[in-house]
Amino acid sequence: MIESRKQAVSIRMNSTDVRKVKKLASRLGVRDSDVIRFAVKSMLARLGPLYDPEAHGRNLVPVFVESGAELLRFFEIDASRLEAIINGGVDIERRVDRDDIALLALTGTQEPYAALKLSELDRTERRERTAAELSESLRQYLYAKYVYRAIPESHLPREVAIHLPVEPEQQELAEG
Repeated sequence: MIESRKQAVSIRMNSTDVRKVKKLASRLGVRDSDVIRFAVKSMLARLGPLYDPEAHGRNLVPVFVESGAELLRFFEIDASRLEAIINGGVDIERRVDRDDIALLALTGTQEPYAALKLSELDRTERRERTAAELSESLRQYLYAKYVYRAIPESHLPREVAIHLPVEPEQQELAEG
């Protein structure tokens, strides 16, 4: 039997957020509680892997790539806590590298510094990039490394491939 009984939950919100909820509800022609339920359901869908006890390591990378900065800032999650969330109790082949976790954590608190650290990975291209381009490069880098890891580097878009470490002799072969 599936329990579909609803429960009342009390939440504390500042007056500005309450006013925004009321204005949104009025504009949509719905109740305040409908707006709040929509917000909760949307958040649960975005963060689904975090409440799945089987999701660890590289399986959590998409959650933190897609909503990481906002999530990390709101809950004030630092690199060590982020590592515990992602890598806690996971076997070695599913782990996310500490440097990559540090990059994710920096995007939540110090985006310009994260962009600088990511640009240091770029050994071939020297042009300046906007913060948005660097943010997309981080996304592509992490997805290529952890989510689409079965794809050979030669099949990655140039923007992604330039961020992956390249041995000096491989670099000379690629250039020559």
